Amino acid sequence: MSSTSPNDAYERQRQEMVRLHLAGGGIHDVLVLNAMRLVPRHEFVPESARQASYEDRSLPIGEGQTISQPYMVALMLEHLALRRTDRVLEVGTGLGYVTALLSTLCGEIYSVERIPELAAAAQQTLQRLHYLNVKIKTGDGRMGWSEHAPFEAILVSAATPEIPPDLFAQLREGGRMVLPIGPPSEQTLQLVRKIGGRLEVKVFDHCRFVPLIEGPAG
Repeated sequence: MSSTSPNDAYERQRQEMVRLHLAGGGIHDVLVLNAMRLVPRHEFVPESARQASYEDRSLPIGEGQTISQPYMVALMLEHLALRRTDRVLEVGTGLGYVTALLSTLCGEIYSVERIPELAAAAQQTLQRLHYLNVKIKTGDGRMGWSEHAPFEAILVSAATPEIPPDLFAQLREGGRMVLPIGPPSEQTLQLVRKIGGRLEVKVFDHCRFVPLIEGPAG
């Protein structure tokens, strides 16, 4: 009879995910790879989806939302080139997986989620797992979190047809924002920098995210 615990199995699957799909797929940032080796993705998905936690694909998390594909998450984090001292705004907390990754990489994380049930569940999980440099609020992600601006980096985990002006305004001079831009059917991942108060945009691969909707929900 095997003495392997579920946590041991998840640990092996997580290491394999990083080795095969992330490092093997071209992610080179050592800090990002290490964060994804450490953060237990299975803790941030519903029980019904846990067996698929370390597959390289998005998964449903309820309320019509998804947790993003691990490779896409790693790619967004790599493009942000995060530093330990960064103050970061996250738009689209979901159940908190990317928030936890940001918590291991950065100094202060401010995350906005439009669906109260997801925000509450994320807060509970993050506290239980001791990701303590995170603040979450329910609100309209397009408006950011001006009380804590400016931010060195902004990560948007939902698609928008254009760069939300309030988010750009909350970006520190020299700061970076990664977000999917385009219609619901397909977007391109874009890196936005604020240089001299102006937009500097670099366009990457095609992607597909749930839309950034006016909120909060309900």
